[in-house]
Amino acid sequence: MNEDKSDDSQNLACVFCRKNDDCPNEYGEKKTNEKWNLTVHYYCLLMSSGIWQRGKEEEGVYGFLIEDIRKEVNRASKLKCSVCKKNGASIGCVAPRCKRSYHFPCGLQRECIFQFTGNFKSFCWHHRPVQVIPPNNYRDSLPCTICLEYIEPVPTYSILRSPCCKNAWFHRDCLQVQAINAGVFFFRCTICNNSDIFQEEMLRMGIHIPEKDASWELEENAYQELLQHYERCDVRRCRCKEGREYNAPDSKWEIKRCQCCGSSGTHLACSSLRSWEQNWECLECRGILYNSEFQKAKKHALPNSNSMDINDCLLEESSPKLLRHSSGAQSKDLLRQTMKIRRDISAVLSELGFQLKRKTKLYINKANVWNSALDIFKNQNFNPSCIIEVAYLNENDNFGRELPGSKHEFLSILMQHLENSSLFEGSLSKNLSLNSQALKENLYYEAGKMLAISLVHGGPSPGFFSKTLFNCLVYGPENTQPILDDVSDFDVAQIIIRLKTATNMADLSCAINECYNYLELTGCLKVITSLSDKYHLINDILFYHVIKRVQVPFESFKQGLKTLGVLEKIQTYPEAFCSILCHKPETLSAKVLSELFTVHTLPDVQVLGFWNTYLQTVEGGKSTTTMEDILVFATGCSSIPPSGFKPTPSIECLHMDFPTGNKCNNCLALPITNTYKEFQENMDFSIRNTLRLEKEESSHYTGR
Repeated sequence: MNEDKSDDSQNLACVFCRKNDDCPNEYGEKKTNEKWNLTVHYYCLLMSSGIWQRGKEEEGVYGFLIEDIRKEVNRASKLKCSVCKKNGASIGCVAPRCKRSYHFPCGLQRECIFQFTGNFKSFCWHHRPVQVIPPNNYRDSLPCTICLEYIEPVPTYSILRSPCCKNAWFHRDCLQVQAINAGVFFFRCTICNNSDIFQEEMLRMGIHIPEKDASWELEENAYQELLQHYERCDVRRCRCKEGREYNAPDSKWEIKRCQCCGSSGTHLACSSLRSWEQNWECLECRGILYNSEFQKAKKHALPNSNSMDINDCLLEESSPKLLRHSSGAQSKDLLRQTMKIRRDISAVLSELGFQLKRKTKLYINKANVWNSALDIFKNQNFNPSCIIEVAYLNENDNFGRELPGSKHEFLSILMQHLENSSLFEGSLSKNLSLNSQALKENLYYEAGKMLAISLVHGGPSPGFFSKTLFNCLVYGPENTQPILDDVSDFDVAQIIIRLKTATNMADLSCAINECYNYLELTGCLKVITSLSDKYHLINDILFYHVIKRVQVPFESFKQGLKTLGVLEKIQTYPEAFCSILCHKPETLSAKVLSELFTVHTLPDVQVLGFWNTYLQTVEGGKSTTTMEDILVFATGCSSIPPSGFKPTPSIECLHMDFPTGNKCNNCLALPITNTYKEFQENMDFSIRNTLRLEKEESSHYTGR
C-alpha cells in the first residue's frame, strides 16, 4: 500500500465513483495501491453494498481484499446511478423494494444518509431516517451550538437536533467536522457532554464518527474538565434557598445551561424563564451575539433605533430573543427582523429553476391528462430536472399524430385535479384526507412531487393549503395546533361544538357520554376534573382528526415535496411560500393584463386602442368574458404563475375576423376591425366559445 500524496496519486480516480477529488471530510481518505493500480475513497469502499471486509487491517485496502474490490467494481459497472445516470453505482438503498443505486458523491448530492455503523446501511432521499422531536414552542431562530450561526429549529437533512438536550441544534456539516476532529472518544453533545445517546442518534442520522483519538489530545487526561456537567446558577441574584448548586429537574429550580457555551447556568425561576424551550445566554455570549447582530444589521437604515449598552444588561434578564416592551427591546427586535431572510417568491423559484437543464417531451393523452401524467411521473426514467415540453395525443386518432401542447395549460389542469381530488378534504382551505386506496397507490407522494414540479417548472399558484397543513410542513406536526375550520367531517365538528358549548360539569359529562365510543376509539378519552379541561379535550380531538389520523399520508406527501429541493425552500422561506400555497392569486385587472402582454410585431395603433378599451370593458363587467378567460385563451393559465410566464405573453395584430390564442408561445393575435363594437363582439364570441368547448372536452378528467 502506497499512501504517498504525490501529484500523480492525487490525480488518480476512485474506481467506484470515478472522481479524483481528495476530500477526506466528504469522501474519506483516498488511498492508492500502486501494485494493483487501484485507487479508492474510503467511504466509497466502506458503503458499497456487495463487499465485506474479509482480510486483516493491513491486507488489501483497509482490510478489503483486492479480488473482492474488483468483483464489486465489476458488479457496480452493471448498475446505473439514479442521480447522474452513469454506470458504476455500487451503493443501494436498503429500504424494501427500493431499487435506487448511486455513487457515494451522488448520494451526498441528493442528501442520502449513510450509516457508518452496524451493517453500514444506506438510505436514498426518499427513505432516509428523520428525527422525531417532542412538541416545543420554538418561534425564533436558534444558534448552531458549534458555529453560533442562526438556524431555523426545524429538523431537515442539513439541520440536526441533539437527542439529549432540549434546545441544542446543529448544522450537519458542523457536526461532521467536529466528529472527525474529536473521534469516538470525545465526540459528544456540546451542551451536556452526553456521549452514548448523542452518538447513537448521530450515527443513525449519518454522521461518521472515526475510531481514533481527538486531534487535540496530546497528553493523557487532557481537558478532563470538559467531561463534567455544569450545574450552577450564575445570575447576580440567585433566588433559590437551597443554594446556587441546587438542581431539581422538571421544576422551576432546574438549572438551564447557556445555549451557546454551556459553561454558565441559571435556575429557570432566577431568570424568569417559563419553560425549558425559552432561549437563555450568559452575559458573555449575549454580548457577542448582540454585537455581531448589531454590526450586521446596522447596514440597514432604521428610524428611531435606540442604542443599548450591553453592560447595562443583567444576567438574570430574559434572553434578547424574547419579546419585551421597552423601547430598547423594540429597537433590537426591529434589528433582528432585518436580519431574517425575506425573499420574493419569484426569486426563490427562479433559483430552483437553475436545476433545469436539458429538455424532455411529455406525451399526454388528451382524453385523460391526470392518469397520463401520473404514469409519466411514476416512471423511473422520468427526470424532474429536465425542462418540460408537452405534446398531446388523441386516443381516437388512428394515425397517432401529436399536437403541440402548452406547459402552463398542462400544469394548470394537474393543479385543478389535485385541488379537487380525494387526496384533500375541505372547501377552500384544504387539509390532507385519509384515503386507503391512494395510500396503496402511493398517490400522496406523487401529489407532493407533482406540486413541487409544477412550482419549479412555471405552474400556477396552488393556493388551497390550509394554514394548518402549511404549518405542519414548515414547523412540524408536533408544533401545530389545528382549529375547528380544519374539520370537514360534519359529525366530528358537531362533537367538538357540543363539548365547547358545555356550560357546567354535568353538561360536559353528558356530552362526553354521548361521544364516548368516538373518544375511546381515537385515544382522546381522559379524566375530566374541571370545566376548563374541555379545551384540552377539544385540542386532543382536533390534533387526532386533522394531524395524527393522516400522519402516514402527510409523511408521504412531504417526501414528494422534497423533489427539486422545494420542501427545503418552503421551510427556509415560509412567508414567501405561504402567499402562493395558502392564498389564491389576486383578481386580474386591466392594468395588470395590459402590462403583461408585450407587442412584438409592428402594431396597429387603432387595434391596440381597441384592446385597451376592451380590457376596461371586461374589468367593468360589461362583457361576457372575464380577465381570467382572456389569460386562459392566450396562455392556458388562469393566473400569472409565481415564477412568471416563459416566454413572455405577447400580442400581434393580424388581418382576420376573430382572435386566436397560441398557448405554446403565449401569444394572442388580435383581429383588425373597423369599429370597436365589431372588435368586442368578435373577441367575446371567440373566447367564450373556445373555452366552452375546451371545458366540455376536459370535464371528464378534471373531476368536474
